[in-house]
Amino acid sequence: MSGRRVEPFSEQPHTRARGRVGEDDAVAWLVAQGYEIVERNATNHAGEIDVVARDGDTLCFVEVKARQTDRFGPAIEGVTPAKRRRLVRAATLYLAQKEIDDVACRFDVLGLDAGPDGSWEYTLIQDAFQAG
Repeated sequence: MSGRRVEPFSEQPHTRARGRVGEDDAVAWLVAQGYEIVERNATNHAGEIDVVARDGDTLCFVEVKARQTDRFGPAIEGVTPAKRRRLVRAATLYLAQKEIDDVACRFDVLGLDAGPDGSWEYTLIQDAFQAG
């Protein structure tokens, strides 16, 4: 699925700014898919969660990766086992701090790859990995 053109992403002066532009586009896309955004950049001692959202009754911890080129493979491949472990720890602490229990949760990965026409191609993997 394609989306907005990516020129502003590539024009950003540093990685953090590019990440912010990609994340803004990802959030807009998630909302269009029916997700309800709960929080962005939820940070705690265990790490950062890019997007916390609801998909129906399920609380989703969404890791967003954006890539301008495919030189290092598709964006979703950037979610390494180490990144998954950090995300699980951050999500576990998030739930504890917010005193959230007895709710269905899952980990989603959203990859944004620059398409041939200069727009994003979105790849969403729902329930991409388990906490255990």
